[in-house]
Formats: sequence, C-alpha cells, structure tokens
Amino acid sequence: MSFLRVNNLEVTFELRSGGVQALSDVSFSLERGERLGIVGESGAGKSVAAFAILNLLSRPGRITAGEVMFEGQDLAKLTPKQMRTIRGNRIAMIFQDPMMTLNPVLTVGQQMVECLQAHRQISQKDACTIAIRKLRQVQIPSPETRMDQYPHELSGGMRQRIIIAIALLMDPVLIIADEPTTALDVTIQAEIMDLLLDLCESNNVGLILITHDLGVVSQVTEKAIVMYAGRIIEIGPTKEIINDAQHPYTQGLIKALPQQTLPGHRLNQIPGSMPSLQGIPAGCAFNPRCDFVMDICKQTLPEFTASGGCSVACHMVKVMKDQARQED
Repeated sequence: MSFLRVNNLEVTFELRSGGVQALSDVSFSLERGERLGIVGESGAGKSVAAFAILNLLSRPGRITAGEVMFEGQDLAKLTPKQMRTIRGNRIAMIFQDPMMTLNPVLTVGQQMVECLQAHRQISQKDACTIAIRKLRQVQIPSPETRMDQYPHELSGGMRQRIIIAIALLMDPVLIIADEPTTALDVTIQAEIMDLLLDLCESNNVGLILITHDLGVVSQVTEKAIVMYAGRIIEIGPTKEIINDAQHPYTQGLIKALPQQTLPGHRLNQIPGSMPSLQGIPAGCAFNPRCDFVMDICKQTLPEFTASGGCSVACHMVKVMKDQARQED
C-alpha cells in the first residue's frame, strides 16, 4: 500500500450561480521518502489539491468525491479534532509567503515553542532546546539569538528557513511545499531548494512540491504531475517529462523556460490563458490554446494513454500511438 494515495479527488466551490469544480478526478500516489512535483499555471488547481490533502479547504470549497488515503486513513473523512493530530504533526505544510505565515507580534522562539506545546506534552525548556536544534538544522547562524527576534528583523531567506524549521518541529513524514521560493531572489531560491532536498533525503521525508517552475521540479523531484484547469493531464518520472514531454501543454511550458530561448530573442509563450472555472471548454480544456487540436478534442474528454513511462490525457498522443501500432 502506498504511503499516500489520492483517488479520484473532486473539489467543488458552491457559488450563488451553482457549483464550480476546482478539481476533477485527481489521482496519484506517493511512497515514503519520494519527492513529487505538481506543475501548472496559476489557476491549474495545484494549491487546491494541497489544501484538499490537508483538509484545509474553507467554505464555499469542499471535497465532493474521492479519497485521500494516508497511512491507512481517509483524511477526507476525519473530524477537525482528528485532523489536528495529523496536520502539522505527521504532515507539515510550507506556504509561499513567510511574512503571511509568521505572526509579526511574536518572536521566532515564542512561535516555535507554542507549536511544540500544542502537539506535545513538553516543558518550555525542552521546547526551546528542540526549537534551537531545528534552527541549527536549517543552517540558521546564531539560533539562540534568532529565538528572541521578530520576523521583521530577518531577511526573506532567513524567514523561509524558519518556516522550514517550524515544519520540521514534529518530525513529519510528509512535507507539502506550496511555491516555497516565490518571494525570494534567484540565489536564495537555490539555497532554500537545496536545503529542502537535503532535509528530505537525510530524514526520509516525502515531499510534494507545488510550483509553476519546471526548472525547480527537474532539480528536486523524482515524479511530476502536470495540471491544467483542475485536472491532471500528464504524470510520470520527472526526467521523462522534462526530456520528452508528451502533452502539448507540457511541451509549451518547457519551451517557455528562459533557457530555451536564444539571447536577444523573445521568450516563447503559450498563446491564450487558463480558462476560468465557470468557462472550462467542452472536451479537452486545453483545446483553444493547442496547436494540434482536432475535432474530437472539442467534444470528448481525453482518457489517459501510456506513452513511455508517462500517462498522458491527450487525443493526439493516442492517435499517434494507434498509428504506430498499426504500422508495426
């Protein structure tokens, strides 16, 4: 049995105009210590998937179908009290903006000690000792001094390290990182991702990394999911997806990377934009932006086709596979 298995997950937001599906038929699995990347443009459903796993969806959003099996329990069916024993304890989450995550009126030490004492019967002295050890683990210099500082006294990179230290306080077995380097400059981004990778490898911690940056995914993860308009459209080993993307959308994301463009030339881009949840096209949601669109793409939702080591939801890939089979 997989460490984490998401089966046919569906999330709906109940609006005055009716229910809107933010996630549809999302399924994937994660083994202990494995690193998974979830990629896509803004609005693809990446963060909604993360919040659904942790049952952090707030009204009007709710899980309307599927299950989230974690260590033999369906997290979608647990009560808030039961989820508190898992959330922050067995599964930790790193959010993208450390200034929004950290409390500006409490010192770093107060926040870490409070977190520890909320989950464990532990003295303040022992909690401080654990907190300092975790700060040292994420390579924060002079951790004893940082314990008495407020978030605004620290740099962006330092604040993000503290967020990672807080995530590690309970020795979780799974970390969900939602765009953890968005607000940081490029050099600090690389440092934070290297740190996160080292921590996961040394502690055998699973990682779900949510990002729009395929470059980061290629460096950190072993398996990748590409999402579009609330659905998974391609899933497989990260190296195969990066080196031989099958879905036209994934190909477009890779071509849009700056390193794929010659110096002095305009960056490549995918024409159009992600559809709104109220206006998702019939058939394949990507069809208005696709260079290879066929009539069937506008009518029928594509099923997954095995291609190489990946699974791809694309009619064109299926047609090409069928043609190759007939020629053989």
